[in-house]
Amino acid sequence: MTSPQPTEGELAILRILWKRKDPATVREVHEDLLLSKDTAYTTVLKMLTIMSEKKLVKRDESERSHRYVALYSEPVVQSSMLKSFVQNAFAGSAFKLVQRALDDDTASNEELDAIERMIAEAKKRRSK
Repeated sequence: MTSPQPTEGELAILRILWKRKDPATVREVHEDLLLSKDTAYTTVLKMLTIMSEKKLVKRDESERSHRYVALYSEPVVQSSMLKSFVQNAFAGSAFKLVQRALDDDTASNEELDAIERMIAEAKKRRSK
């Protein structure tokens, strides 16, 4: 399988499918999407069709109303998108990514403590 690289609109639909857990109809996805963005039903239908062709979702055609489910889990998509972002924006350097995030002072002290623990755990895993 290729690495999933959904567009912003596709990602919004994937978030709905991940949250629902069970396969969803176009109507169900459309109703959930309307809570955050005014989108036409036909747009959602077209996007799900394209996402099916791109192998981002699987379409179950066994019932009258087709149901859709994400083919990739949220962590897999996030990882793929992050790798692409780090490669494109930071020349592949995780250090530069973290440095920029820390320079922007967006992390709270609690988040910094959690990041410190994650780094320590990552070091432990690598030394085994």
